[in-house]
Amino acid sequence: MQTTNTPLPKSRLQIEFELPAERLTRSLDDAARRLSQQHRIPGFRPGKAPRAVVERVLGAPTVLDEAVDHLIDGAVREAVREQEIVPLDSPEVEITQAEEGKPVTFKATLQVRPEIKLGDFEHFKFKPEVDAVDETMVEKVVDELRDSEAHLEPMDDREARVGDYVIVAFDGTRDGEKFVGGSSEQMPLILGENRLYPGFEDHIVGMRKGDDTEFDLAIPEDFVVESMRGAQMHFKLKLKELRGKVVPEANDEFARSIGRFTDMNHLKVELRKRLEANALDRARHEFADKIVEYAADNATIELPDILIDQEVDVMRDEMRAAMARQGISEEAYLKATGKTDEEMRESFRPQAEKRAKSLLALSEIAKVKAVEVSDAEVEAEVEQARVRYASNRSMVQYFESERGRTYIKSTFRRSRAVEQLIDEWLAAHPEAPRLVHLEDAEHSSSGDAPSESAAESVGAADPGNPTPANSAADA
Repeated sequence: MQTTNTPLPKSRLQIEFELPAERLTRSLDDAARRLSQQHRIPGFRPGKAPRAVVERVLGAPTVLDEAVDHLIDGAVREAVREQEIVPLDSPEVEITQAEEGKPVTFKATLQVRPEIKLGDFEHFKFKPEVDAVDETMVEKVVDELRDSEAHLEPMDDREARVGDYVIVAFDGTRDGEKFVGGSSEQMPLILGENRLYPGFEDHIVGMRKGDDTEFDLAIPEDFVVESMRGAQMHFKLKLKELRGKVVPEANDEFARSIGRFTDMNHLKVELRKRLEANALDRARHEFADKIVEYAADNATIELPDILIDQEVDVMRDEMRAAMARQGISEEAYLKATGKTDEEMRESFRPQAEKRAKSLLALSEIAKVKAVEVSDAEVEAEVEQARVRYASNRSMVQYFESERGRTYIKSTFRRSRAVEQLIDEWLAAHPEAPRLVHLEDAEHSSSGDAPSESAAESVGAADPGNPTPANSAADA
């Protein structure tokens, strides 16, 4: 087999093939055998009819087409493998000669991975920035812990307030007529959450248990339920039960009740450690983002459209996974946002282009840094996906597929490439803060750690605390 490569604009490659005549002859024989297995040839068992008979029954052009298709497919795969080409889609084939007894010649045009010319990705001037942790932040977490341990008690001696738990009975009319959902004998509400209609709970605040009230309510024109917009309502309501939240005092007894803490000071010390670890972890992630952006900005890459389209697909996969964790279907999301499928895809494109360039730059850095990921690590991640998405078979099938495994492996490689750059920078700058990962800090800590509820409250008080983001599959 002889090949000639001609680079084309926009990361396309044309390969001209010339295959010896005898390869077509062998392919014709193989094609006749396959076709005789797929079609009933009178007088012959499946796969046993001679080529001449198959050509007479099915037509010589049918056999030739079958033979040429398989021959070309095999030749392209052979060239791609031997030349270590990374095709991004199926080739466009132009046959110039395909006659038995003559060499087979054709051209295959492939969209290939673009050339990546890395610029500087290690000698950046910026440094990690770590947010300071102060006493106010610690007190905020303590308050949230107290709130999480609060309990409800009857409040028969005072008026209802925002945050109270109430049970009401009400009877309503819409434009003078009763309507579905307009009445209840036992409706539980938490005042301030506005579960029913805008302004409904405002009329309960200030009431006492056993009180009755009557009020009008106008539904605004921008109400989420279209059929209710602009409706005029009238309600008669009775407050049947009133309970208030009782928060434990911030004392040593409370500290001991939520974990292995000797007193309130011990709890605050441990919470501060956790907040400081969060700050370091967030600083490391933000530092990593800056490094990736720096590397991508300095790289020269001509992005083909197919790579952007593939990254859009990955972003949709990520969105589906996020929605699946919340029990939301993609159809429900599109309906709620009022977007079409195409509009959603277009909204992803600017970010997809930026991500595709960053991912290509990172993939090249991983190659330069000789970062490897073992098959065992990939399989372990697939097994975790089976557990994590046990109720979502389509997600499990995705991670079990070749595409899903490639996604996992390339994500690991890029992540490790960035981590290696960070660690190398830290080694060269001993004066910089030690940007350990949050999980590393937890594993290395020998002291008492906050309880699960305390840990969750720290996360709640630290909304900037990042979670690992999924990456796209290698281009």
